[in-house]
Amino acid sequence: MLPTIVLVGRPNVGKSTLFNRMTKSRDALVADLPGLTRDRHYGRGIGASKPYLVIDTGGFEPTAESGILKEMAKQTLLAIDEADVIIFLVDGRAGLTPQEFIIADKLRKAQRPVLLAVNKTEGMNKAVVAADFHELGLGDPLSISSAHGEGVKDIVELALEHFPEPAFDENKIADKIPRIAIVGRPNVGKSTLVNALLGEDRVIAFDEPGTTRDSIEIELEKNGKRYTIIDTAGVRKRGRVFEAIEKFSVVKTMQAIEDANVAILVVDAQEGITEQDAHVAAYILDSGRALVVAINKWDGLKEDERDWIKREIDRKLIFLDFAKFHYISALRKKGLPELLTSVDGAFKAAMAKLPTPQLTRVLTDAIAQHQPPITRGIRPKLRYAHQGGMNPPIVVIHGNHVDGIKDSYKRFLEGVFRKTFQLTGTPLRVQFNQGENPFAEPDKRKSGEGIVSMRRRKTAQRAELKAKKDADDKKR
Repeated sequence: MLPTIVLVGRPNVGKSTLFNRMTKSRDALVADLPGLTRDRHYGRGIGASKPYLVIDTGGFEPTAESGILKEMAKQTLLAIDEADVIIFLVDGRAGLTPQEFIIADKLRKAQRPVLLAVNKTEGMNKAVVAADFHELGLGDPLSISSAHGEGVKDIVELALEHFPEPAFDENKIADKIPRIAIVGRPNVGKSTLVNALLGEDRVIAFDEPGTTRDSIEIELEKNGKRYTIIDTAGVRKRGRVFEAIEKFSVVKTMQAIEDANVAILVVDAQEGITEQDAHVAAYILDSGRALVVAINKWDGLKEDERDWIKREIDRKLIFLDFAKFHYISALRKKGLPELLTSVDGAFKAAMAKLPTPQLTRVLTDAIAQHQPPITRGIRPKLRYAHQGGMNPPIVVIHGNHVDGIKDSYKRFLEGVFRKTFQLTGTPLRVQFNQGENPFAEPDKRKSGEGIVSMRRRKTAQRAELKAKKDADDKKR
């Protein structure tokens, strides 16, 4: 197992900045706003002498008695239980606060090694700034700057010095672990679904829209298969996103979709299919990501309401005809095995390898069934096809006069390829590549000249070389 370093401290002391520095990423949201991080955020440390895991936590308010602050404190305490080493981060510019004595007491009771890091000390007398923090009784304070990287490597190496070298490189992750982004509007049950899949309360599920603000990555093993689950913030209508924090969250959600292999779109059955559900679905489709749709809170509907929702799906989400729809209850953990089965199928389809000979045969059969329509008096000729990419699968078709092919025929070919190769759950893109006409005018040729002129030039060059050789022979 990799050693785990947990970052703990008051709100806005720079934990997420340090997390990003240690993981060499921008995975954690960073802004000059207290309470931005709420859930545990996991990452793999990079740049140290040994591989390790690092956990970013929300601002620790150990005296909170209710609301979101209490839930954040629970998440921090759970992270402390998972820690091998704790880095207690304090703000050197703000100085020692009464709250930090309470946190220090909690950490002593956890019986984990604790390193005290005084952050934001760039440009200051580090010994003077750190002096006050000796009162916490956690050993010598170490001055760092997470924003500038000063002292960060030293404190990480100090945290890892008592751990043995790994027998093998556990820092490497298998290439084909599906990355699954859980997306949807606020308060539709995304975090509840994540917790249900994991079998534990790993992320805060609170009956308040906007509880999740960051994209949280969690590794899951189920039925012998490994996944990376990404819990994302809810995406509101653009006009309703007022807070700076929510604007960050929307950006992180979009990035999570781009980085994922499969997206699970969670829809609230009790609220019906909204315009925003269709908007998020369209973004997933534009990104080319495989998709599974989870209609959540299905158990709370009557039979006539269920029929109405199904009609709404057929009407508003008809463009997702390639995706599987599942009617689930994340709270009661109903329908989840089937949901994961569809995720596996969608991932397999998104990463499918399509042999060129088979693609060309399917194209030939499709043309025999339905030829491309004549455009401007010319019928396009499609010659062969090959795969141009994965996630989503891209089929590149070469031919002549392909610029005249209409979108309707393109959709026909997409349907034929998807049906033949059983690509359920993923979009498929067809691209056309115009064949080069060897008898075109010189300015229309990629090489800059037609084949006829090329032959004449080569013939002239050979004749010139022969004449030169004959002249040299005569001189001798």
